[in-house]
Amino acid sequence: MMSPYWAQFERGELTEEETLQGFISLDPEIAEEIRRAYGSVAGMLTVRDYAIPLLESLKAQGLQLYYLSNYSKKAYDECGESLSFMPCMDGGLVSFRVGMTKPDPEMFRLLLEKYQLDPADCLFVDDSPENVEAAQSLGFQGFIFTSKDDLIRLLKEQGIRL
Repeated sequence: MMSPYWAQFERGELTEEETLQGFISLDPEIAEEIRRAYGSVAGMLTVRDYAIPLLESLKAQGLQLYYLSNYSKKAYDECGESLSFMPCMDGGLVSFRVGMTKPDPEMFRLLLEKYQLDPADCLFVDDSPENVEAAQSLGFQGFIFTSKDDLIRLLKEQGIRL
């Protein structure tokens, strides 16, 4: 997954078969294992049990919530349970639909433009330091997610009640 093929797949630039063949080309000796692993990504992505209650608590305070998600169409179709947070959100962007992935600054700019957001008013939370740095370079406040407890501490420091 950490090859260039996966990023291209998440942007919708490669088909499932092209991505699979790309993975196999990197290590043909384990072609069968790659086919099995790639055959179904269901269950690969899950929602933490605290995520939706946390989002609902933030929404109840009148905060707007948006997502930027690097997601291939395959993962989107096969890992639907991991997207159960979406009804809690005010909007967002999924990489395969917009043809770009984080940390591309254009993905952040598209979000700002589409929802008429000021980055100075936005807190971006992500588990990737590279993605957080990209957001910060555009004027977002950024926080690298490491744990639920650290996130709750940060939100409280920002004056957000939970």
